[in-house]
Amino acid sequence: MKAIVIREFGSADVLRLGDKPIPKPASEEVLIKVFAAGVNRPDVAQRKGSYPPPPGAPVDVPGLEVAGVIEEVGPAVTRWKKGDAVCALIAGGGYAEYALANAGHCLPVPGDCTFAEACSFPETVFTVWHNVFQRGQLKRGERFLVHGGSSGIGITAIQLAKAFGSTVYATAGSNEKCDACISLGAERCINYKKEDFEEALKSEGADVILDMIGGDYIPKNIRLLKTEGRLVFINAMKGGESAFNVSDIMRRRLTITGSTLRNREPEFKTQLAAEIEKNVWPLIESKKLRPVIYKQFPLENAAQAHQLIESSEHIGKIVLINK
Repeated sequence: MKAIVIREFGSADVLRLGDKPIPKPASEEVLIKVFAAGVNRPDVAQRKGSYPPPPGAPVDVPGLEVAGVIEEVGPAVTRWKKGDAVCALIAGGGYAEYALANAGHCLPVPGDCTFAEACSFPETVFTVWHNVFQRGQLKRGERFLVHGGSSGIGITAIQLAKAFGSTVYATAGSNEKCDACISLGAERCINYKKEDFEEALKSEGADVILDMIGGDYIPKNIRLLKTEGRLVFINAMKGGESAFNVSDIMRRRLTITGSTLRNREPEFKTQLAAEIEKNVWPLIESKKLRPVIYKQFPLENAAQAHQLIESSEHIGKIVLINK
């Protein structure tokens, strides 16, 4: 099969189309004929050598989310059969014509979504549901702030928080991106290149903040949180260290938490998939959560897709397509 292979760590041009053997599903796995694969920041980190895959995952083929048709099922798989249209969260290997997925981490292609649209959901929805609604405990009527509102994570977080009755704020790096966030349900979006988000939102505050930036955002986030507020980290693009006032956290009884998803145990992801299918999939089918695809690339142009995601010019998801 054709696959995008990382032959050495480095810039986007190290990604090359090559040949790999078609993998064989283990007992609880399915083999998916991939029609579309999402491109995500962790893929870039893996390409650079700073985000190694977990044991058992392909070490040289990136890709954490796919959509396609099941080609083969392992002997212990009962829900799925050959020919089923699914999307899946996987530990790696998505940039290929075929990919393996744990059967419990697959979901049916929702509603009338295309494969390109369906593949844009797993990584972002799994991440947002766990971090915003499970760890962050976001509730109806609370105020929610997401940084990077026009990213794949951001557009999902905005729509889900809005759908579940929260007032949503976001930050983004241009007026165009801010307009997109507002169109998706944000009450307000702060262009961080023109305005300080802490100053802009200090009168409103936030109950839950989802942060992928870190660095000097950390003390600002903490100061913005209301009493009993929750700060959830999913990345630290500006660095993971910062000074803040611990007594302030104690006085307002704040919670600081975070997570990574890729290395979590399979049972956790299976439980998460079931909760997502119950709570989020109906929102996709009713159009309350919609896919936002910025650009599609043929699989062989994965390097261009990486260059685009690193430029941060995109609004929404970038997808690779197998013809």
